[in-house]
Amino acid sequence: MKKLVMIGNGMAGVRTIEEILKLSPNQFEITIFGQEPYPNYNRIKLSNILQGDTSFEEIIINPLDWYKENKIQLFTGEAVTKVDVEAKKVISDQGREVEYDELIIATGSSSFILPIPGADKIGVTGFRDIKDCEMMIKSAQNYNKAVVIGGGLLGLEAARGLLNLGMKVDVVHLMPNLMERQLDPIASSLLKAELESQGMRFLMEKETVEIIGDEHVAGLRFKDGSLIPADLVVMAIGIKSNTMVAKESGIYVNRGIVVNDLMETSAPNVYAVGECAEHREIVYGLVAPLYEQGKVLAERICGKETAPYEGSVTGTQLKVAGVDLYSAGEIFEVGTTKSIMVYNEYEGIYKRVLVRDNRIVGIVLYGDTKDSTRLFRMLSKKEDITGISIFEAQCSAEGGSGDIASMPNDELVCGCNGVTKGAIVEAINAQGLTTLDQVSHCTNAGRSCGRCKPMVNDILAYTLGDQFDAAAAQKTSICGCTTISREELIAEIKEKGLTSVKEVMNVLEWNNEEGCTKCRPAINYYLGMIHMDEYLDDRDSRLVNEKMHANIQKDGTYSVVPRMYGGVTNVADLKKIAEVAEKYEVPLVKLTGGQRIGLFGVKKEDLPSMWKELDMPSGYAYGKTLRTVKTCVGAQFCRYGTQDSMSLGIELEKKFERLDTPHKVKMGVSACPRNCSEAGIKDIGFVGIDGGWEIYVAGNGGVDLRAGDLLATVKTEAEVMELTGAYLQYYRETANYLERTSKWVERVGLEHVKEVLANAETRKELNERMDQTLKKYIEPWNEAIECENIKDKYYAVHTFKAGE
Repeated sequence: MKKLVMIGNGMAGVRTIEEILKLSPNQFEITIFGQEPYPNYNRIKLSNILQGDTSFEEIIINPLDWYKENKIQLFTGEAVTKVDVEAKKVISDQGREVEYDELIIATGSSSFILPIPGADKIGVTGFRDIKDCEMMIKSAQNYNKAVVIGGGLLGLEAARGLLNLGMKVDVVHLMPNLMERQLDPIASSLLKAELESQGMRFLMEKETVEIIGDEHVAGLRFKDGSLIPADLVVMAIGIKSNTMVAKESGIYVNRGIVVNDLMETSAPNVYAVGECAEHREIVYGLVAPLYEQGKVLAERICGKETAPYEGSVTGTQLKVAGVDLYSAGEIFEVGTTKSIMVYNEYEGIYKRVLVRDNRIVGIVLYGDTKDSTRLFRMLSKKEDITGISIFEAQCSAEGGSGDIASMPNDELVCGCNGVTKGAIVEAINAQGLTTLDQVSHCTNAGRSCGRCKPMVNDILAYTLGDQFDAAAAQKTSICGCTTISREELIAEIKEKGLTSVKEVMNVLEWNNEEGCTKCRPAINYYLGMIHMDEYLDDRDSRLVNEKMHANIQKDGTYSVVPRMYGGVTNVADLKKIAEVAEKYEVPLVKLTGGQRIGLFGVKKEDLPSMWKELDMPSGYAYGKTLRTVKTCVGAQFCRYGTQDSMSLGIELEKKFERLDTPHKVKMGVSACPRNCSEAGIKDIGFVGIDGGWEIYVAGNGGVDLRAGDLLATVKTEAEVMELTGAYLQYYRETANYLERTSKWVERVGLEHVKEVLANAETRKELNERMDQTLKKYIEPWNEAIECENIKDKYYAVHTFKAGE
């Protein structure tokens, strides 16, 4: 078997590997080096993370299990520093040497950082990877003023995200118009006015010459001598190809790694693909042409006959801060070029098509982009538009079956993944697809930016005709291993009496018989929720943090966080923590945000003995369970306190600790409305008032900040416990796995939840099921960790019941 090595674990490279596996799954022994400590993820959606619309887990394209299932050796957090083209081997920064028969360089690009004084100060970042996102989110928690340098797409998305994080944002741009490469002055001015109404401030035609401050950034100085303050500076002015490893290995590099039409570099058996590659003097930054390159390269490496890659005509479908934009080709009139324009200032719609020699050469759409695919087809195919009224067609296009019927089969629907209407129709007919989710999994249409999903749904409706069920078409499956939804899965488990993860996947005919990291934890949770005390937890189906009872860190070490009820501890426990930290040379001991002591930098092999010596329950700083109950000191010590917050917090924590929930749950108990424990932004918050407690639910203190809603006001702690138990159990039974309480309440409705809990008999039944579930949660965390190390299946899945 030939050895295939790839340097880089990004979108373009891994898509190439996917294509190779389709063409010839057993031809290569594949090794991938990724500099980041993560599996392959969707960089297009980094702005969604920054803006609080999604989580990192949701943008992972290929989870770690995908690599295992395809027998791919993946080295994360490890960069290749040299390619020995003579010996045909690569050498990593950890001294690892791997031989290759074929080598793909897919190192991507980095943010271009202005070479100006102060650019190396703390608080200066690019916007290119998850680390940049994390840095910006952390800065927003501690600082107030952000400056984004660059008024292009990336800069505006970063600015919108920072506004969502509560920062004041200035956008500095060298040119007189925003997004000047994609938009003409009219569209740019419309965009600028909209963004200003959202809270952005713009400093146009400003050249930054220095970032001022001591160690940390304090502001910017411009060429005209003016200054502005800043706590955070985000540079979003472009990218540069990561070519160092190729250049230092003697491979020809210009702006990027130079490749021919088969993606071959100057070195034999070495190829380049993606943003690191330069083809015909062009380095592409959009995902669609990179995927086209990957397809050609896969066919070349597998020895298949392939048409050469001759470059791409790119169209850019954007969504900046809620405004739809589309741009392709030229944006200015040159020579004999003429424009066809529609400008509806009242509704904020602007459309401009540039025509030369009876052919479309440029498109700018603002506010309404539904005609983009039809116009782009005309542009890319150089269609003669004589006799076609582009203006009339734009004004009359309303979408629907008529438009889909007239759309040619070779028209591109999903630009990110190169999926045509014909490919979607063929997949629907050949595989009996009936939902948008199925079409996306099967064809990749809509899997990247997702903006083509409405059109994909229209094609699905047109293709199915009378058999199309609009409600059913929106059904979301558990994952790509099955077409079954959450509701269907629960019904099947109950009806067929399924009792194990493996049985569920076998009986319900999972496409992937081993499942994946998305569905296995979900099935395990639903089985435990349905069968309660008789279900034996399948620890192998849990996420790695839950299996190890510790949080894996980016460097591969772990954090250990013992439980401290309500943040209250004692001398004996403090002494044990100090002794363990000293014995195992723990690099960092930190008070966490949940009023506990965390031990960071722990080696995996030390976890079992550390827990044994601590002899303290785990604080579950990693699980889909009750994480923390944050408390203030309460009426015992505080002169403002009206209730005993510490006592209630400890009672809540002791009752509900270790309870499996669809997602993590955090609580806060404040003794008075001053809310020192931040109860108003917790999943469940309790605020002491004269004569009782206010209970708030569905708060979220993360990136997607949400104030809690008032669920009820009660008089006694017994009522607090009863209502909390019923609320949590109803959440457990009706939420989707990995759905936070804030999203759940928004989906089902607060009034619905209140109505359910208002019924005394329903509350009693919910609490009975809760109490039945809680009986099994005496967690053998020492045994579980030891079993993970020795792979003892029986003890790894065994769960003790109360009294055993």
